[in-house]
Amino acid sequence: MHEFVEWPKTRRLFRDIVVTEKIDGTNSAVHISAVPGGVEPGAYPVESAAVVLDGVQYVLTAQSRRRIITPGKTTDNYGFAAWVYENAADLVRILGEGTHFGEWWGRGIQRGYGLEERRFSLFNTDRYAEMSALLGGAEVTSVPVLYRGTFAEAAIFRAMTDLGVYGSVAAPGFMSPEGICVYHSQTRGVFKVTLDNQDAGKWEAAA
Repeated sequence: MHEFVEWPKTRRLFRDIVVTEKIDGTNSAVHISAVPGGVEPGAYPVESAAVVLDGVQYVLTAQSRRRIITPGKTTDNYGFAAWVYENAADLVRILGEGTHFGEWWGRGIQRGYGLEERRFSLFNTDRYAEMSALLGGAEVTSVPVLYRGTFAEAAIFRAMTDLGVYGSVAAPGFMSPEGICVYHSQTRGVFKVTLDNQDAGKWEAAA
């Protein structure tokens, strides 16, 4: 016999969105967890780093888009894990517990943006709105917000047009930005529109 299958709730389109610059680097994240009672030295997973801060032990794990990474020529991803391990205590101080997703970008990564250093730009613009720190030579901030408000195609097209004309907001003066990401509060989904051939023409024709 057939069982009842519910139609999923229909989300409302005209709700708040956040449009941010899509940075062309490498997707990265750091997991930070407090360990009640602590652990014996060497007892935490080999793919993690441990640090004691204010009497509390924390375990940190770095990842790329597809895997857990650790410092090393063949195990890291553009040095992100090494940076996490070297700055573990400060990362705990400024980020706290949780999984913190962002883009690791800059020198030698994808477009490079003309930078001599690397940066970690966090995706959650609400949680990290006031974030501004320099750790181990890498700037830690949130990705730039280009628009925040009710869903409007015109606002999205304007953000794309401004990037195309004025260049990157994340790296002022760099005139070949990748595009935008649109976070939709109702669906909690993130959608991307790029300035390259994949999306070229669609936003230009409607602008």
